[in-house]
Amino acid sequence: MIMRPDLDAIRALDAVVRHGGFAQAAAALHRVQSTVSYQVGKLEAQLGVPLLDRTHYRVQLTPAGEALLAEGRRLLGQADHMAWMAQQFSDGWEPRLTVILDGILPLEASLRALKTLAEEKVPTRIQLKVEYLGGVQFRFEKDNADIMLVKDYVGRSDLDAHPLPEVECVLCVSPRHPLADRVRVTLRELHEHVELSVQDSSDRGDDEHMFGGDRVFYLDGFIAKKQALLMDLGFGWMPRYLVDRELQVGALTELRYAGGSRYSFMPQLVHRVTAPLGRTGRRLAELLVGGSTPIRQQ
Repeated sequence: MIMRPDLDAIRALDAVVRHGGFAQAAAALHRVQSTVSYQVGKLEAQLGVPLLDRTHYRVQLTPAGEALLAEGRRLLGQADHMAWMAQQFSDGWEPRLTVILDGILPLEASLRALKTLAEEKVPTRIQLKVEYLGGVQFRFEKDNADIMLVKDYVGRSDLDAHPLPEVECVLCVSPRHPLADRVRVTLRELHEHVELSVQDSSDRGDDEHMFGGDRVFYLDGFIAKKQALLMDLGFGWMPRYLVDRELQVGALTELRYAGGSRYSFMPQLVHRVTAPLGRTGRRLAELLVGGSTPIRQQ
């Protein structure tokens, strides 16, 4: 019966091959030569095949040894990475981080922050989920997530919030839509046409900026909503960063509504006071917020 080899024996074999002999391997590993020789011999006995050809001046791998050492080196790499991750977690880097993002916010900012974390080799497994409206806080609570980046939320004493860059929204319509040429559009006129909105993923209610008409089409995100606007399907609010180009080239136009065609809001990065963020969460918050307000530590 073939026994499972231990990592120290694989490391000894690797050192013998890398350094060209048992004496050199022993020096590199800071062990006596007899120990290295014993470990390699034990490994061969465990695997049931010769790993080294000792008939030459310099020991050489057998064909079986080449294949098994390649696999062994992969195991050593995984073991070293595991030890590194354990050290990172003991230093305060959390194993997992779940972030809920309101789909009206610029995705690019979050992706740039995640790219920075990847470049910094942060060991945390990060999950980014996109929700809309009341669904953001609903998912934050349901999934026991660590952070939510949100337009509106219900504040509580156990939640800590930090302002994010302001987002401006504009009321858009296609230039071919019947409302596009109106000099001053009334609420009654809006009710005569289809309003485009994004579905609240929690089914808890509509966006407070909706106009209350009977004809509403709910779409699954702002990309779909933008496409519907471009197809003359209706009118609706869009974050300006998503339609700036279309407004500039005339593919969309700002609807001249009597009650105002623009509004701005200050989104928030929210986390729990009762579960302070670890090093990854704080670093992510720092990248998104800009370090203007301190993030509570564990």
